[in-house]
Amino acid sequence: MNSTRPDDGLVRVRGVAKHFGRKAAVSDCTFTLPEGSVTALVGPNGAGKSTLLSLVAGLVTPTRGEITVHGTPVRGRMHPDVSFLIQRRPLYDRITVREMMRAGGALNDRWSAERADEVLDLLAGVDRDAKVGALSAGARTQVSIALALGRMPKVLLLDEPLSDLDPLARDETLRIVMTDVAERGTTVLLSSHLLTDLGDVCDHLLLLDEGRVQLTGEVDGILADHRVLVGPVGTALPTEGAVVDVSHTSRQTTVLLRGGPEPEGWQAEHPDLVSLVMRYLRASRARRAPARERSRTGAPHPS
Repeated sequence: MNSTRPDDGLVRVRGVAKHFGRKAAVSDCTFTLPEGSVTALVGPNGAGKSTLLSLVAGLVTPTRGEITVHGTPVRGRMHPDVSFLIQRRPLYDRITVREMMRAGGALNDRWSAERADEVLDLLAGVDRDAKVGALSAGARTQVSIALALGRMPKVLLLDEPLSDLDPLARDETLRIVMTDVAERGTTVLLSSHLLTDLGDVCDHLLLLDEGRVQLTGEVDGILADHRVLVGPVGTALPTEGAVVDVSHTSRQTTVLLRGGPEPEGWQAEHPDLVSLVMRYLRASRARRAPARERSRTGAPHPS
């Protein structure tokens, strides 16, 4: 499902796969990121999210398929219109913030010291003369985002930027990113396990599982295409649409249904983003459980 036309994408990914030896980290991924959109990249651990971000950034070359940014192919090097904030912040602890910014200017052909300073001045501000290693986790993230936005990117890729931050620092970091979206129309692809935070800022969703795209498109459209059904235990499951996830208690059955008409005999409502993603993750874990059990016991795969 994709509610945007292919030609609308600032970033276009077509049939992309990445193999490391015999292991496929990403398989046949196709999606677009509309200009100015903020997309939540979600999925279980090992789904291929970091690999996908590295592919879009140009740091990893796909085994097959094509990625373009503003119609320009991404080919094995950092695309000039893209900034990528990786999980392990690319900072040098022994130098000052001011020196770190000068290094950013020296290492990038396109650099705006003014924009980097604006980011450092946001919120409580960051002491330019402090050693990077002495900064709090929130300040380090702010410095990292200043370096990323100093490149004046059209596309900002963020890999778990909120994982080591307290609630206040998470809120401040998201405000920095959303300020850039509002003022410059930056397109953002944000990977995070913190679903509540994503629901507050993201207007698009990209759900990845086992290296494959499960959902992509506008959040509102995706939510409208799903229903959470609640009925008594023993109620026959819907025969139209796709049953994504089923859970039971002693008294009732709950189903996540994608597409199809609203079935009789069930109470139905549309999910919010958090409950939708959680039910897809639960379904993913249930699918993987038999394979893990076979691996543990050495049982053969069923024919």
